[in-house]
Amino acid sequence: MLNPNLDEIQLTKDDYERYSRHLILPEVGLEGQKRLKASSVLCIGTGGLGSPLLLYLAAAGIGRIGIVDFDVVDTSNLQRQVIHGTSWVGKPKIESAKNRIHEINPHCQVDLYETRISSENALDIIHPYDIVVDGTDNFPTRYLVNDACVLLEKPNVYGSIFRFEGQATLFNYEGGPNYRDLYPEPPPPGMVPSCAEGGVLGILPGIIGVIQATETVKVIIGQGNTLSGRLMLYNALDMKFRELKLRPNPIRPVIQKLIDYEEFCGIPQAKAEEAKQQMEIQEMTVKELKALLDSGAKDFVLLDVRNPHEYEIAKIPGSVLVPLPDIENGNGVTQVKELLKGHRLIAHCKMGGRSAKALAILTDAGIVGTNVKGGINAWSQEVDPSVPQY
Repeated sequence: MLNPNLDEIQLTKDDYERYSRHLILPEVGLEGQKRLKASSVLCIGTGGLGSPLLLYLAAAGIGRIGIVDFDVVDTSNLQRQVIHGTSWVGKPKIESAKNRIHEINPHCQVDLYETRISSENALDIIHPYDIVVDGTDNFPTRYLVNDACVLLEKPNVYGSIFRFEGQATLFNYEGGPNYRDLYPEPPPPGMVPSCAEGGVLGILPGIIGVIQATETVKVIIGQGNTLSGRLMLYNALDMKFRELKLRPNPIRPVIQKLIDYEEFCGIPQAKAEEAKQQMEIQEMTVKELKALLDSGAKDFVLLDVRNPHEYEIAKIPGSVLVPLPDIENGNGVTQVKELLKGHRLIAHCKMGGRSAKALAILTDAGIVGTNVKGGINAWSQEVDPSVPQY
């Protein structure tokens, strides 16, 4: 429970009207609303999770909100990042978020940090705030935020989403567990697909983000039972909530300083291995592929390794679908061998990564092929704009 000097906090006439539904709640009341006005919250990320939680924190009357983000609004964000609008496409997310927050609550102080949070700046950015809310989507940043909060003794409100599932908890609060108690070691790079690769139900981050906002408000007003020590799991397809106990690990290493989190999560090594594989695999541009298709050549097979539902969205004429998971389990390797019959192999996916991975597996099986650089996205951008990008 945070302990500001409430004698210095005064509510205005507008505040009494704006927060009237809070003020009549015994659990909030005048003291609770003053606590909200006196509080400061740092939100890292203005994406799927950051969007709803920022909206509700501003509406609840948080006095000072900090936002860390360096991205710009993209059309593909609008399916779930509800703080942004179409008119903000191509513009900085933090400016879009600030504009929307002030539409909801013009009295909220909004601090903007248009930068990537890192080991060099994290402590300085986080230090002035009472609570940190983690709206990030990658493991290096989650470990960084966790460790910085531990060093600065700040509560860390955590959430994550993937496809139809989400989870939330409260870390580093009143002696409770932190992120390293949930994930002592990061998963191998690439094991957990991003939302861009795996997809996400647009409503899901709204649910998890609102839960994060709720936990933040509860910590500030000192009411209710928080999620500290409890990991809440939500499945949107089944519409079920589950809960797991989470306890501090007594032999957890003591966090003494911030480290290189990209290195800790194996990102440089994975990139080096990927670059090595790409060097060993021939590439061609989408314009070269177009010229080959236009020539009428029949001595090749154009292999699409995306998932079947992606193939339904968009396809390059003449391509044959053999999904990467089938190639990984071996069945697809046999299928590709049957397709080739002496022809050369050209492979593509959405952006080039999965097809490179497929070709590496096929190379080990004795099948050498060429990767289409940039995949079907590049095809849409450079060759045929009528092909949808997704």
